[in-house]
Amino acid sequence: MVAMTGSVHGLARRTLLRGGALGLVAVPALAACASGEGPTLVRARPTLTHGVAVGDPRADGALIWARADRPATLIVETAATESFTDARRFTGPLLTPDSDGTGRLRVNGLPSGQQIHYRVTLEGDDGAASEPVTGVFRTAPAAPADIKLHWSGDVVGQGYGINPDLGGMRIFATMAGRDPHLFLHSGDSIYADGPLQESVTLPDGRVWRNVVSEAKSAVAQTLDQFRGNYAYNLTDQNYLRFNSSVAQVAQWDDHETTNNWYPGGTVAASKGYTERSMDVLSTRSWQAFHEWMPVEPTEAVDGKIYRKISYGPLLDVFVLDMRTYKDTNDADNGPTGRIFGPAQTRWLIDGLRDSKATWKIVANDLPLGVVVPDGDTAQEGPANGDPGAPRGRETEIAQVLSAIKADRVRGVVWLTADVHYTAAHHYSPERAAFTDFDEFWEFVSGPLNAGAFGPNKLDATFGPEAVFVHAPPEQNSSPLDAFQHFGEVRIDGKTAELTVDLCDASGSVLFSKRLPPSTR
Repeated sequence: MVAMTGSVHGLARRTLLRGGALGLVAVPALAACASGEGPTLVRARPTLTHGVAVGDPRADGALIWARADRPATLIVETAATESFTDARRFTGPLLTPDSDGTGRLRVNGLPSGQQIHYRVTLEGDDGAASEPVTGVFRTAPAAPADIKLHWSGDVVGQGYGINPDLGGMRIFATMAGRDPHLFLHSGDSIYADGPLQESVTLPDGRVWRNVVSEAKSAVAQTLDQFRGNYAYNLTDQNYLRFNSSVAQVAQWDDHETTNNWYPGGTVAASKGYTERSMDVLSTRSWQAFHEWMPVEPTEAVDGKIYRKISYGPLLDVFVLDMRTYKDTNDADNGPTGRIFGPAQTRWLIDGLRDSKATWKIVANDLPLGVVVPDGDTAQEGPANGDPGAPRGRETEIAQVLSAIKADRVRGVVWLTADVHYTAAHHYSPERAAFTDFDEFWEFVSGPLNAGAFGPNKLDATFGPEAVFVHAPPEQNSSPLDAFQHFGEVRIDGKTAELTVDLCDASGSVLFSKRLPPSTR
């Protein structure tokens, strides 16, 4: 057993007061002071508890995230080299218990298309400074340049946590070794509904071991339990190193709250919940997500998730929220439905039409044409299993696809996760019941560290074809098997050609697709 049961959010009791509060810790001095008086109290230096992270980069900077073990001011320095000669200093917010000690600061005014070294420290109210933590990120280019983007989802799911026998979540080390400019975290960044046990005996007799913590011992219901799920993941050294060196674009899916959540839903009491309202749980989940991920809610269109990340003249990324605004999973699949909601649908249509980027990546946290059941009759995603004309949530997908065609938008590629296998889906009106759209590709990746499933059935409404699928022969295959995945997108700065590689956890390329830029 490897345990963190004597900790709060992975911190020793001596470092952080119990109960989620961040108080100043007074440490008795062991030696008498020079005047000959007895022991005195001195204030300990603040500590960065869970590394640092970078989010939502721009041409002139990015968000820098950190967490303090006590009230302290966030300080970020940036420089062109790791020597930090001529460093620029940015003073951020006071990190307090109100945000669980977390905070972020947008650094700006930096040169575009450059590798930036950054150094994070904490400053207490008495001037005592923490030990620094350093990292790197790249600002978005102002001119056409090579771009490398990774995407995937699903971390610590189905009871598979940080396995010390494997050296932790090694897939993050694999991705970091490929030096991507961006990481699109497609959701299920935690499994708030997935408690961990010290060990899991697999069907073939192998044993999976987990690092465990108090917050991961039960389903998350309180705000502190949601926070503790994020803290648990950041005890993995591979994840910490990855966070410090790769700028993330984070979105959420269902397990940040509970499995298959939707507005107005109710969780089954049999799953261990005493708080059964999905709305109450999602409110707490929303707060923890925005505290612990390198995102700034005020920069989203709706103050939550959906937003556009512009990464130079070759790439715009449209980050969707297919959870907050959808109708109930058991809704009748009638002539109308919601998966984006009217405002987000209009925003996506207008944003794609107005984008000047060669490539428009749409980050959809639920696949478009994959049937994802929620029980025997309900559906989790837009596909309803009826191969005919669009109904229910499919009507908003049809609206977006038709507008892309009508507005002559080129270079749209969809990236998703959620279903715990990797696949390449080609959509064509020639195979579809609904034909008012141009052909396009959707690429699926995941999981990062969770049970592997699939493949799921495809709904023929928009004519998808599974050109490639890599899924386990047995459902809920453990990460000990070769069905953990991430995807890599490369855009050539000279030719503007886009290449998608679907990779396993070792970095082996399982499938590759090259797409030329549109000449129309």
